[in-house]
Amino acid sequence: MGKLIALAIAGFVAMAATAPATPAAAENRYGKQKVVYHINYMGGPKSKKYLGAMRNVQNHINAVGAENLDLRVVLHGNGVYILRDAVKNLRLQGAITNLKNQKVGFYICANTLRGRKIDFKTDLFEAHEEDIVPSGVAELAHLQGKGYTYIKP
Repeated sequence: MGKLIALAIAGFVAMAATAPATPAAAENRYGKQKVVYHINYMGGPKSKKYLGAMRNVQNHINAVGAENLDLRVVLHGNGVYILRDAVKNLRLQGAITNLKNQKVGFYICANTLRGRKIDFKTDLFEAHEEDIVPSGVAELAHLQGKGYTYIKP
């Protein structure tokens, strides 16, 4: 009977060790994070690449917890078109709105807006004056200098 109990306990311990991480375990594993996602590419047909990037951001939040993240998305060059495409793409609108509701900041390069003659008020989805940064690449360097981890999805 002693061997049977020992085997049962060993089996339970093995199952517990392979169980998915709980939110508390994730917090212990990942801690607080400062992260900047860099988007400067075209989204492709039906904005699949942009939707994939937004999914990466959401997966990051799911793993670490919104309360443990200071997460920013910097858009410049072709990456600004994620907000242009969202004007007509309801899935993209939903993904962006969902992330903004979780305190993800979207920052837009003023150089790109000027160079491409984009009016953020009329051409981009949910873009506001406070979302504009002087330079996308300078913003990336600035944030990395402040300890943000750089990710390019």
